[in-house]
Amino acid sequence: MGTGSLTRARALRGLPGLVDELGGDGAAMLDRFHIPAEAVDGADPDALVPTRAVALVLETAAAELDCSDLGLRLAERQGPEILGPLAVAVQNSPTLGAALDCASKYLYVHSPALRIAAVPDPEHVAGVTGVEYGSTERLPPHVADLGVGVLHRIIGLLSGGGYGLRSVHLPHPALASERRYREFFGAEVRFDRPTAVLRVPADLPRRPLDGDQAVRDIAIEYLETHFDRPDRRVTDRVRTAVDRSLGTGPVRIGAVARLLRVHPRTLQRHLAAEDTTFEQIVDDARRDTAERLVTRSDLPFTQIAAMVGLAEQSALTRASRRWFGVPPRTLHKAGPALPGR
Repeated sequence: MGTGSLTRARALRGLPGLVDELGGDGAAMLDRFHIPAEAVDGADPDALVPTRAVALVLETAAAELDCSDLGLRLAERQGPEILGPLAVAVQNSPTLGAALDCASKYLYVHSPALRIAAVPDPEHVAGVTGVEYGSTERLPPHVADLGVGVLHRIIGLLSGGGYGLRSVHLPHPALASERRYREFFGAEVRFDRPTAVLRVPADLPRRPLDGDQAVRDIAIEYLETHFDRPDRRVTDRVRTAVDRSLGTGPVRIGAVARLLRVHPRTLQRHLAAEDTTFEQIVDDARRDTAERLVTRSDLPFTQIAAMVGLAEQSALTRASRRWFGVPPRTLHKAGPALPGR
């Protein structure tokens, strides 16, 4: 799998204990691939590890412990909780289709290398559709077993039990006996197929769930504001970081670059390629925040100045004249409907 992508360490939740039970040393196995045990156990729920390390530790553990169904065994120990905040949004969806759409849209929070998608039935049977589990690169066998296994368990838990699974396609030869796969999925499993797919009833997406829309909205807002999409422009990612930093102290390019895991000079080059600069983004963020606070609140201008990262009220006055052509007091009296904005 991609050498540069990262995955939430919680994807390996349960692996150390499983390795111990199979006669190995779970902590030592993680350490070999520089995966912090405390991150896997959940002490740091947002910890990231290289996606390649996740694949290597699973494949190595399976080979050295002679455990052909390692992926399935680990899947039996996992559920929606490995998805972190995404699980809250998924579990509170109004229908199974909405839950799968939510998982598909925000799976990058768990790992940008993975994807879930609704696809036509690969066997072209009427009344059947597919839920595909894939990656930006070919899935290693035990990773595929784990991922498809967890997806199957999550759909089952959301459905309250069996959900009419017709069969399973896996993109590799059988690692364990076909009987073991059938026992796990409760359906026939077909191997060496082009992609990993759960073949499900076509009406499955319409099945209602007992979700709380308010909780779902809060969870989605959290996902939108705390996690960057991997395909977002650098400008948008920097703007998000700047918006979060305004009023907490000086907004410096070095701090933002560290958040985005790039060198400041590299960040400057990316922004130049998108026809902007770090200073322009900061200025735009201050302008937008100041306009909102001045026109829609009665906060003192000294406080607003501090909230947008300006040293004093006089700096806000100068900036307001430059941004809007009028001082803050005039802007406040005019309100949100001031012409030209």
